[in-house]
Amino acid sequence: MDNQVENQKVLEREEDSSPLTMYEAIAEAKRCLNCKKPLCRTGCPIENHIPDFINQLSKGNLGEARSILNLKTNLPAVCGRVCPHEKQCEGHCILGKKGAPIKIGKIEQFIADFDADMNLTRENIPPKTRGKVAVIGSGPAGLTVAGDLALQGFSVVVYESENEPGGILLYGIPQFRLPKDVVRRETKRIEELGVHFITNCIVGQDITLNQIFERGFDAIFIGTGTALAKELDIPGKEFAGVVQSSYFLRMVSMYNDGKVSKQEVSVKEGDAVLIIGAGNVAMDASRTALRMGAKSVTVLYRSTPDTITASKIEYDSAVADGVKFMWETTPIEYIGKDGKIVGLKADCVGSEIIVPADKILLAIGSKPARRIIATTQGIELNESGYVITKEKPYGMTTLKGVFAGGDVVHQPATVVLAMKEAKKVVEGIASYVDAKKLLED
Repeated sequence: MDNQVENQKVLEREEDSSPLTMYEAIAEAKRCLNCKKPLCRTGCPIENHIPDFINQLSKGNLGEARSILNLKTNLPAVCGRVCPHEKQCEGHCILGKKGAPIKIGKIEQFIADFDADMNLTRENIPPKTRGKVAVIGSGPAGLTVAGDLALQGFSVVVYESENEPGGILLYGIPQFRLPKDVVRRETKRIEELGVHFITNCIVGQDITLNQIFERGFDAIFIGTGTALAKELDIPGKEFAGVVQSSYFLRMVSMYNDGKVSKQEVSVKEGDAVLIIGAGNVAMDASRTALRMGAKSVTVLYRSTPDTITASKIEYDSAVADGVKFMWETTPIEYIGKDGKIVGLKADCVGSEIIVPADKILLAIGSKPARRIIATTQGIELNESGYVITKEKPYGMTTLKGVFAGGDVVHQPATVVLAMKEAKKVVEGIASYVDAKKLLED
């Protein structure tokens, strides 16, 4: 099949995932049984009031549906698009037993998009008199903490190393899964809550935690995620053409925004691409590589299909796009010629093989960077390099007044799981600052 026909099939699949119309959204909402014990809410990590906002939508009460939705999430347009709904809310829907669960993700996306398009009136925002909190990083965890604290009357400043907020939502998730204008719209909504963003500021380099405290902050939240991608330590790693998937995705995002030329993107038209790893990042990288013109994309994984960490919908989408998979295949050595990658030697079910490749993208996990920790005394890490936090107040590190949450504390997770953790840390920050203010008074 030639590239033109294949690209047309990809576009048709993307059209299938288009947003619901008003008629479709309300019709879908009317299918909800409004269960007395909603399993869909049980399946949602942040326990969203799912039947309630669906019920309001079924009556045409878009403003009320939006208000109910916003009780639990500051990123509804994001969650509606990228959450693994088949494992969470939709996977628990009672109608799923008949193979037709309510399209909860689509409904959430519709309400959020309608809210943005119509610019619905906001609820009153409380004055910022409760305390001052700094947030480092503007990914899912940072944005959740910032938005929730602002709604509770805290003055919040977010420090972001990039030139605009959004973190992994902006640079790590492909445009075809999460349009960048949606991310910018969501961060703008959080800014409208009174949150102030300081961009192009690297904490640990441009400013330290101690210097942030000196600016009058009562608490600091670290939500920097896992910025360092893991390397595969096998012979030949010095050859040109071995690239981190996270870096590749970031450069594609910047290319789509017109910030770099296509020449800066690692994968070229006609490349044969190998991807090592089978998580969601690997699926994103594989599908993005095809869209950048790769001749072929093959994912290598050391085990069997039932053990991959990628969600089923992301794996199925990659297969539908034309990504190939090699199971029970373990890399042994990068093969190069004249300083460039030409293939990979691997063990495939006990047999040694060489797989030709023009580019090899690594997607084998990531770990937290230590820039902040290295410039601050008193923050302890566990043996894996993740920040140690307390149960009371929830999320506080071993340094008084400094909290952490999201991927910097736990292994990399989904957007909504990072949000779930962040919401618990918000409670810890609020109780700590309240107590601090009481003692000061």
